[in-house]
Amino acid sequence: MERKIEQEIIGVVQGHRDGHGFLIPDDGGVDIYLPPNEMRAVLHKDRIKARVARYDRKGRPEGKVLEILERSTQPLIGRLLQENGVWLVAPEDKRYGQDVLIPRDAIGAASAGQVVVVELTEPPALYGQPVGRVAEVLGEVDDPGMEIEIAVRKYGVPHVFSDACLQVAKALPATVQLRDCQGRVDLTDVPLVTIDGEDARDFVDAVYFEPATLGGRGKSARKGWRLLVAIADVSHYVHTGNAIDIDAYERATSVYFPRRVIPMLPEKLSNGLCSLNPEVDRLCMVCDMLITSEGELHAYQFYPAVMHSHARFTYTQVAAILSNTRGIEARRFAERVDDLLNLHGAYQSLLHAREARGAIDLETVETQIVCDENGRIEKIVPRVRNEAHKLIEEAMLAANVCASDFIARSKRPCLYRVHEGPTPEKVEVLRNYLRTMGVAMSVSDEPETHEFAAIAEATKDRPDAEQIHTMLLRSMQQAIYTPINSGHFGLAYDAYTHFTSPIRRYPDLLVHRVIKSILRNERYELPALPTPGEAQEKLARRLEKTAAARVKAPGIKPRKKTAEVQAWEAAGLHCSANERRADEASRDVEAWLKCKYMRQFLGEEFSGTVSAVTGFGLFVTLDSMYVEGLVHITELGSDYFRFDEARQELRGERTGVRFSLGARVQVQVIRVDLDGRRIDFRLVHAGEALDDADAPARKSARRGTGRAGTRPAKQVQPAETAADVLPDVPHGVEEEVWNPASSRRRKATDAGSARDDTAAGKRAKPGAKSAVAQRKSAARKKSSAGKPARGAQSSRRG
Repeated sequence: MERKIEQEIIGVVQGHRDGHGFLIPDDGGVDIYLPPNEMRAVLHKDRIKARVARYDRKGRPEGKVLEILERSTQPLIGRLLQENGVWLVAPEDKRYGQDVLIPRDAIGAASAGQVVVVELTEPPALYGQPVGRVAEVLGEVDDPGMEIEIAVRKYGVPHVFSDACLQVAKALPATVQLRDCQGRVDLTDVPLVTIDGEDARDFVDAVYFEPATLGGRGKSARKGWRLLVAIADVSHYVHTGNAIDIDAYERATSVYFPRRVIPMLPEKLSNGLCSLNPEVDRLCMVCDMLITSEGELHAYQFYPAVMHSHARFTYTQVAAILSNTRGIEARRFAERVDDLLNLHGAYQSLLHAREARGAIDLETVETQIVCDENGRIEKIVPRVRNEAHKLIEEAMLAANVCASDFIARSKRPCLYRVHEGPTPEKVEVLRNYLRTMGVAMSVSDEPETHEFAAIAEATKDRPDAEQIHTMLLRSMQQAIYTPINSGHFGLAYDAYTHFTSPIRRYPDLLVHRVIKSILRNERYELPALPTPGEAQEKLARRLEKTAAARVKAPGIKPRKKTAEVQAWEAAGLHCSANERRADEASRDVEAWLKCKYMRQFLGEEFSGTVSAVTGFGLFVTLDSMYVEGLVHITELGSDYFRFDEARQELRGERTGVRFSLGARVQVQVIRVDLDGRRIDFRLVHAGEALDDADAPARKSARRGTGRAGTRPAKQVQPAETAADVLPDVPHGVEEEVWNPASSRRRKATDAGSARDDTAAGKRAKPGAKSAVAQRKSAARKKSSAGKPARGAQSSRRG
């Protein structure tokens, strides 16, 4: 959207750690750059009115703040410091850009160095810093789990249940009561079992398979499978509009961190009454299905039931039994072996149907962080998906499809899980990429799922398969919850919803309520919902922008939506936005832990693979560590590099050296920035030599010894599941830099940390004498240039 000089724009401020910022317009137009002098009276997340003051030589708008419309009410987290007798808090989120002054009588019980939550009492002014008071003391910076305490407050994740919610939960019985079983099908004699991870504490789904005859007799009989998926009946205990329901809706989802979970429901429900624990009766909602030998759905029904879990399996145990029916695990669960073999047989049928409809399977690597008792990373390992994971996944997909079909046939409103195909812009980018990568196949203007699946299948054995599949994944949109069904692109379903996890996801709870209302021949009505917040509004604007890009006939007005549909849309936006909030908080904690972990490897060398290419450098994922870091463009040598977006590569003008997705490189860890959740590498060398099996995966720059490593194992990942604390550097401790001259770590200074995304427009020039000289040059240019290159960021934005 072209902006005119003097045009006024309203939007939200997004700060940057270097003091400048951006105005994110409400209308979805191009971001407006705000120089440091314009950011003095505003803070990150403030809502303002600004005007376009001028354009730079590349046509990018620069703004001037006219009015502050609304101050952000989100509390600020940081470390309490005392400098020259003055108390202040250095924000953990450096996008706030200014320290907060704390009067001596507003410190409370906090001590210097502790992490605190601050409420602002005076906003910043052109010539004055913001003033606040300490509202909460979180503890010492090195306390176990501090990174999680910071993240839940930083992202506004509700983590304390209301007193009313806890009172309602406390009044619930500890066990299933006889009166609760009335009107339910008794399945206690059916050997339903749960299959979950080793560390799972809540068991929400149980399964049972058996061979079935679908019709005919004798040799003409049609063989198939009966599949029962039993899901904990949360809606029996969490009634619409009660105190537990209000808290659950506010959270919308459980949030998972290493070693800790912020649950959607109180523990009495999530780990007790609504957890399908072994050898106890539990209430459930059942999807009872008949499936053909080809994996097609023949018939289904839903009904409330009472069940009795006959065993609690782990994925590892089931995989071991399926691979060796005479092994230790098989002997331990001898009574259940035949049931598990039936489960695997039905899975093979479902897998056949999946392949037939053209669902997308992508090569990805998932990792798991293993922490010690203090919450620090011991190791990072690849998460292995075995046959047990896949068969449970297919069973859950089948139940979800039945739920969406049942609701659609009944013509009742509900939240579907919608995953739309790529936008025209992303289609064009993908086409160019496939062409430049030598992939003979391409996609149409309005691609179908099977086109993506065919490309994934055709390229799965290529050395660069993971990079091609990553581009396929990036070209697709994120899935959302909405009452307007438009199918699920990645899974190749015409309709899809979430039914199988009402303990952890609020949309699933709503689906259960709608299904039960249909069974009772009633119509479910949503309760009054809170006013949409910032996250929902931001997501709504993005969805409107995406929808506008798809309009073929702008003159055609959309159909008017009823108040009921609008209410469901609001609920969908809320749940989708909070799902993203949970993901962001989880990623933030993982990034913090990885930075803390990598501090011990400063100065050491590792082999890795280029996982992303940008105009300001390369992101490299280390082979043996599964950690991603940035090789800034100033660390690539003395050449002048240009970014080719179509090829996703950086190419040196003078030498012709290219760095593209999938390139093998050797890097050295040179900087770990805990504040910015950023790890910086220096390029040691690149080329085919790194692919030599005898080449060490890592060398110690300090000891001169090497350690062997392996490349991450690739896994086939379904499209949906495969589907951006401390004081600032001047205060002294959060960035550590490898200093090869002294062979020890040193504290970073302003000059030492000056290199960042602003150098994207100040790439390495021919004749530069060294990487160090390039960094110093970039720092000097940055301090004098005033405005950085737009879109250049040292960490990717989600």
